[in-house]
Amino acid sequence: MPDYHEKLWPTPWIYIASLLLIPSSILVLAPVSMPAGIATGVILYGAAVASLSITAPVIEVADGRLRAGRASIPLADTGTAIGATDVEARAERGTGLDARAFLVIRGWVQPVVRVPITDPSDPTPYWLISTRHPKELAAAINGSRRPERTEPGV
Repeated sequence: MPDYHEKLWPTPWIYIASLLLIPSSILVLAPVSMPAGIATGVILYGAAVASLSITAPVIEVADGRLRAGRASIPLADTGTAIGATDVEARAERGTGLDARAFLVIRGWVQPVVRVPITDPSDPTPYWLISTRHPKELAAAINGSRRPERTEPGV
């Protein structure tokens, strides 16, 4: 069972805005064929929805590892994770961003968690991860790094 699991689904307004593919296709193809315009618009909308849903990254803390999208790192190679919201999150994604950082950020998810990388052989200074629950993700990363407690006398 993971300590933390989240899929960064797009917000509903992105799916609604993607509906504009249908009238756009109709407008372009109407001089040729109205049914072709409608069919093309519906197919393009379906493809957009599918690609947005399939490519939504998963953020997970489990088995001593942090997984963000396709990347994974042992928690032993990470420092203390810090969550950021509002102005701090905007600064992390903008003026405070290091070009060497590994990013799993989505424009539709404002809060982020910054995870320092402590492995001296890794050129990446930190991971910056979008999350809807920055406190919970940071707590899972920081808490999962602690060694298992053993019962006295075991």
